[in-house]
Amino acid sequence: MRGGSSVIIVAGGKGLRMGTDLPKQFLPIGERPVLMHTMEAFERAIPGIHIVLVLPKSQQAFWQELCVQHAFTLPHTIADGGETRFHSVKNGLNSLSHDHIEGCLVAVHDGVRPFVSAEVIRNCFDAARKYGAAVPVVPVVETVRQLHPSTTEGEGDSSFTIDRSRLRLVQTPQTFQLPLLLRAFEQPYCDAFTDDASVVEAFGHPITLVEGNRENIKITTPFDLRIAEALL
Repeated sequence: MRGGSSVIIVAGGKGLRMGTDLPKQFLPIGERPVLMHTMEAFERAIPGIHIVLVLPKSQQAFWQELCVQHAFTLPHTIADGGETRFHSVKNGLNSLSHDHIEGCLVAVHDGVRPFVSAEVIRNCFDAARKYGAAVPVVPVVETVRQLHPSTTEGEGDSSFTIDRSRLRLVQTPQTFQLPLLLRAFEQPYCDAFTDDASVVEAFGHPITLVEGNRENIKITTPFDLRIAEALL
């Protein structure tokens, strides 16, 4: 696996915010499931990339049925989803070969972000190769206010404006040198691990920011699905 590139695509959604029984990664856009578009985005950006798809055990048979139904033959490995994102990613890492990992890079991507651009994917891998850890971000374009809880009984919370020029919205793929990510995920789970970069940061390694693409939305609501149809 020396010098190889991999992506762990995490798809554990249940579709609760969609108001549907069908998990959001399986919802169709352009007549095919979201997840297939996501996986193909990485194959287009880095042909031959090793894809690990992390799915709950209860969804794996249905995924196989979808692959047959849509004649989806893109090679990939399936790993079991875990209790949290941290545990799911760890399962995905465990499915990778740990032999000759020097120089290998691995990205972690949300299964419901099908519109990440090839340029962003390649830039994240390039930055991770150079700096160890890279995360795509986009600027905050709306005014942001932070709530300040009132200390006086009967009074509502106050708020104040935050300088948005110093804020960024985080996307995926979050990309790392594989040896670094493996060591970081040896840490015990913590509630502060909200994404993969936070795990690496807690391990003591800085995160390099890469310019993301605005279309790289995370499809979680019916409104997002309508945007996805328009983007496609």
